Amino acid sequence: MPSNAIPVLTIDGPSGSGKGTISRLVAEELGWHLLDSGAIYRAVGYAAGMAGIDLTDADAVTRMAEAAKIAFRAPKDGGETRVIVNGHDATDELRTETAGAAASAIAAYPSVRSALFDKQRGFRKAPGLVADGRDMGTVIFPDAPYKVFLTASADERARRRYKQLKDKGLNVTLAALLREIQARDERDATRAVAPLRPADDALTIDTTGIAVDGVVAAVLAVVRPVA
Repeated sequence: MPSNAIPVLTIDGPSGSGKGTISRLVAEELGWHLLDSGAIYRAVGYAAGMAGIDLTDADAVTRMAEAAKIAFRAPKDGGETRVIVNGHDATDELRTETAGAAASAIAAYPSVRSALFDKQRGFRKAPGLVADGRDMGTVIFPDAPYKVFLTASADERARRRYKQLKDKGLNVTLAALLREIQARDERDATRAVAPLRPADDALTIDTTGIAVDGVVAAVLAVVRPVA
């Protein structure tokens, strides 16, 4: 089957909109592969930090994006997918706000985005792919037949991240998370390259106050329309 005939469901949206959880559950339900593009950018930022690279050095970060070995490993206990960076399980480190801020910063470099373009496209394999990110429907898979854009209020997203990080034992404050989410929204929406926005043909779903199973059902209906 040619790659462009393999179905893709893109799920884009800002940090804390529920993309990760919804994408994983939908991929499991459909039996499709999963691409967490945000994890790839976080992994490059993490690898650069471990190598002592200044994230303002676009050329050095780009070289790391080209060289970093990033793999996803299915969890044994049904938990979250593990992300392996240069042989190290960096999953927990990649879920911190520091890693998120680094990912947002390096994603603004056209050379980094170019270096990671083909890596992301390579996840398109039969029987299908659920692609989670910020520019999946607009840049990476513009020909995807199914596109969704998830959003939620900044307050709601900050509360979700706060609970998620506190459950992992991390010391965070709700006020600080809200400021970081608002700052990241501004960076992502105004960057010159692939700014965060819904694809013209995407269905926008506001997940504020909606339970996870309700959002999953709404997304699955895009792929499996209710008669």
